[in-house]
Amino acid sequence: MSTQGLQFTMVGLGRMGANIVRRISTHIDPTTPVQISLFDVNADTVKSLAAEGHTGLSSLADLAKQNNESNPQIVWIMVPAEVTQQTIHAVAEHLAPGSTIIDGGNTFYRDDIANAAFLASKGINFVDVGTSGGVYGLERGYSLMIGGDVKVVDRLTPIFKALAPGFESAERTPGRTGEPSNSECGFYHCGPVGAGHFVKMVHNGIEYGAMAAYAEGLNIFEAARSGINHPTTVGDHNQTQYDLDMREITEVWRRGSVVASWLLDLTAIAYQEDPKLDGYEGSVSDSGEGRWTVATAIDAGVPANVLSASLMGRFTSRGNDLYANKVLSAMRKKFGGHIEAKNTQATKK
Repeated sequence: MSTQGLQFTMVGLGRMGANIVRRISTHIDPTTPVQISLFDVNADTVKSLAAEGHTGLSSLADLAKQNNESNPQIVWIMVPAEVTQQTIHAVAEHLAPGSTIIDGGNTFYRDDIANAAFLASKGINFVDVGTSGGVYGLERGYSLMIGGDVKVVDRLTPIFKALAPGFESAERTPGRTGEPSNSECGFYHCGPVGAGHFVKMVHNGIEYGAMAAYAEGLNIFEAARSGINHPTTVGDHNQTQYDLDMREITEVWRRGSVVASWLLDLTAIAYQEDPKLDGYEGSVSDSGEGRWTVATAIDAGVPANVLSASLMGRFTSRGNDLYANKVLSAMRKKFGGHIEAKNTQATKK
């Protein structure tokens, strides 16, 4: 390896990209120095982060000035999924053969295979990195799921090690011994191109399901505020009513409970900041990975009941079932004369 250190450029300096740069610069092994360059479509963002000790690029064309046959460039692309491919093509125009492009965003794994083939025709390596950690990654580190050629990935190991949370971030799994593996440090080479994003895709599908489970359970608690009817015999209705404190419930669950998790930690923070969640409208977006996970399960012919239901729940949250519910009301009225009940849930506090 060149004594100059690895040549690394981050393209895309949003909250994830900028913090990845900061994490690398503060956690890289000093025996493997990294020279960091930056590019973003927002010149002010580049200038601001460059002031922290990095080299700002005025355009992607500046990458050509850094080409070095003995020390090939590494370019990490961290941009929105809809512009990832065009950014990969634009970056490739200025890189020399032997360079490596890393896609750290949430790209569909099949697109990785196409992008890798395009870059291979130019002699440029491609690595896909599923990156989990969000806005907390700078402090906590990032869980990295990596796809690509073994030799290429091995060269990038110092960068991955700097970004990962480290061995001390979790108790060791009983039965594991010896030198900690990369996965125990928080990064794992899953397989060839696309494997990293494939694992991250399913990871996010599971995340959808876990979030939905917490949300449904806490919604039952919220319903208990106005009372839960439970008939014991025909015509006999009893009611149970509890005024439950979500802040305290999520706190007690965080300690020793089998449902404890980082998602629960974040939920507890949300309740502490906004006990009634008045700052949220309840319209939940989906960024694609849940859809891809469900579609992949269908292609494989394997059941994914929870993951599918959680995705449909996000569609429902955006009012996408309103017309279907109108049809249901219309049918009930026509076949049974049922009068549509007024929905009071939307205004209930």
